[in-house]
Amino acid sequence: MRKPELLVPASSLEVLKIAVIFGADAVYIGGEAFGLRAKAKNFTREEMKEGIAFAHSHQVKVYVTVNILAHNRDLDGVRAYLKELKTTRPDGLIIADPGIFMLAKEICPELERHISTQANNTNYETYRFWYQMGAKRVVTARELSLEEIRQIRAHIPEDMEIETFVHGAMCISYSGRCLLSNYLVGRDANQGACTHPCRWKYSLVEETRPGEYMPVYENERGTYIFNSKDLCMIEHMDDLLDAGVDSLKIEGRMKTALYVATVARTYRKAIDDYLESAKKYHENLPWYREQISNCTYRQFTTGFFLWKTR
Repeated sequence: MRKPELLVPASSLEVLKIAVIFGADAVYIGGEAFGLRAKAKNFTREEMKEGIAFAHSHQVKVYVTVNILAHNRDLDGVRAYLKELKTTRPDGLIIADPGIFMLAKEICPELERHISTQANNTNYETYRFWYQMGAKRVVTARELSLEEIRQIRAHIPEDMEIETFVHGAMCISYSGRCLLSNYLVGRDANQGACTHPCRWKYSLVEETRPGEYMPVYENERGTYIFNSKDLCMIEHMDDLLDAGVDSLKIEGRMKTALYVATVARTYRKAIDDYLESAKKYHENLPWYREQISNCTYRQFTTGFFLWKTR
């Protein structure tokens, strides 16, 4: 059985240290540009160096996101940023854009290249393509089922790694290529400036009755007609490992230190319990559920993993 990596997000140096202390095997972070979280605090060059040194002193890896979908105007900045990362020396880069991938391969070939979920990785031929191009790891599209991931594992080289999101927010549209933010407020989600309109409060209005709001209710906070529940797969560790997943990824580079600490600690214990004893893991399921529910008011879903959303 593969021992999975627990991959935890960090929005700042403080949160990175919390993630490491509470059990992450690896942490993913963003710099001040090119990382799809424009509103996160993110890391300066010096903070990134300090964070990587701290993580490495605890045998924890650090991956840096360079996963915007680049326009022509971005390319000179991306080149300069990759040259900085070459000297900063994280363990890997998370990339979505094929052009940025080729630049990284040219400028800092010694850094692992991981293909972001933004690249819409939905089949094993895509995985094999990226492997041939020199990628070490590919992140599954959130739209995949466990059975599809299992099929991918069976058709790709043994040393190629599969990473998948197991907890956190789920984007509308294929793996985050959403245009709602662009359309409504002119801010590009694919450039890191998403305003999360899928989480705004909405009411329904019928076309022939303008101004008459339909009484559709979800809870006291309003009706979130686009917003999905949060993904949570902590009760399906056996299924994830059986499917051949190498890295279990927590969403949340905008989350607080408390959130990251709670989720990291709970998933760390669930993974370790399962690897020690399936019986122990199943006996502790109520505790995992209780702990993970403490850090969010949202309901949970297994997404597409079990074929149907629920």
